Amino acid sequence: MPEGTLCNKQPIDTAEGITTLLADKSGKKYYEEMKHLEVDADLLWKTIQNTCKSRIRTWLEICAHCGMCADSCFLYQVDGRKPTQVPAYKIQSTLGEIIKRKGKVDADFMIHCMEVAWSQCTCCNRCGMYCPHGIDTGIMFGYLRGLLYQQGFVPWELKIGAGMHRVYRAQMDVTDADFVDTFEWMVEEYEEDFPGITVEVDKENADIMYTVNAREVKHYPEDLAEAAILFHIAGENWTVPSKGWEQTSLSMFAGDWAACKMQVESVYAAMERLRPKRMVGTECGHAHRATVIEGPYWAGRKDGLPPVESIHYVEWLAEALRLGKLKIDPEKRIKQKVTLQDSCNYVRNQGLKNAAREIMSYIVEPGYFVEMAPNKEHNYCCGGGGGFNGIGLYRAQRNQALQKKRDQILDTGAKLVVAPCHNCWDAIRDLEEEYEIGIEWSFLKPLVIQMLDIPEHLKPKEDDL
Repeated sequence: MPEGTLCNKQPIDTAEGITTLLADKSGKKYYEEMKHLEVDADLLWKTIQNTCKSRIRTWLEICAHCGMCADSCFLYQVDGRKPTQVPAYKIQSTLGEIIKRKGKVDADFMIHCMEVAWSQCTCCNRCGMYCPHGIDTGIMFGYLRGLLYQQGFVPWELKIGAGMHRVYRAQMDVTDADFVDTFEWMVEEYEEDFPGITVEVDKENADIMYTVNAREVKHYPEDLAEAAILFHIAGENWTVPSKGWEQTSLSMFAGDWAACKMQVESVYAAMERLRPKRMVGTECGHAHRATVIEGPYWAGRKDGLPPVESIHYVEWLAEALRLGKLKIDPEKRIKQKVTLQDSCNYVRNQGLKNAAREIMSYIVEPGYFVEMAPNKEHNYCCGGGGGFNGIGLYRAQRNQALQKKRDQILDTGAKLVVAPCHNCWDAIRDLEEEYEIGIEWSFLKPLVIQMLDIPEHLKPKEDDL
């Protein structure tokens, strides 16, 4: 079975392997090698027999082909309502066919499956809400991605991303030392503005253990400082772990389930080592899903829960405002039309639809908050979820996918979009660059900091200025 030097069935588990693959700009050689990659049909069928349990098999059997899932899919809507974009068709013509053929498929078919799995589904799980039989195509596409990854048919960027998690336990080449140094450096930058601010590393028995997205460390370090500022003003007893600080999982997008287990176990080990009362994760949807919703099952936890209570940032921030730990200056509230992007991963998939709206009630002047239609658990994916944002091979499809969110935002008349999720933030940024509709977008942290009513005892003294 010929395998390429770059595109093959072997996971990347060394820094050298990551460097080698990164040197292949845009995966040009990688994708050329993929055309000649042979499918290990015996392994594929054996894997299906061992892992394709009754739920997925039942879903494939009971699908009535009624088409009620069609309009639930934003990709179907933006692509001319083609029958091939109906969720039921997409999964039956890929995973369904692989099972019918008992794994006897070729590279061309697997490349087709790869395109469908990563450019025609973001695993947003919206279709499952509208299926009369409760069939969730998003869940099945997640399973299909795992089969494709095992056989080497995975987008170049996600093969690299999964390798990053295996090598660094982070979605980027950010080491534990990089994380700690960057967090401490960013906090030092704000010592004059916020006297007494600090970040304690590996503090045991803290009330909060904070976990982040590695992109914040590498590209948006101000996000680390903003989290520290808000914890400081709120008077929280908090810490960050020196290991197990990365909450995200590109492995989940890639279908590298072994790396998913490695990643989440590193976070759980930090919880067990430091014994915090709870973990608070940053403004990231898939990170929350990977660590809090799916993670316990990857780690084999029979109770289906992380080792300690684990919440999303919107839950902590809503609580801090509700309890008066953070107070908003009414004069500084947002006084322009603003809307809210609901993340599929913690709104639709965990029901946290009210927390962000509670925050909006504090930070937006009454009458200026405008809901998207539809909204809450019925909202559409940002257009870039499930890894779609980062795959260059499918950039044209991703840009087309952004049209649904573009139109939703335009219909609100809002000029500001609050997006408490990294993927959503990225997609809306790219949407503005692509379509130039004249909007701004923001995480919650910087907005809240701008309008805080800071107690006198936490302000810098005149002799400190």
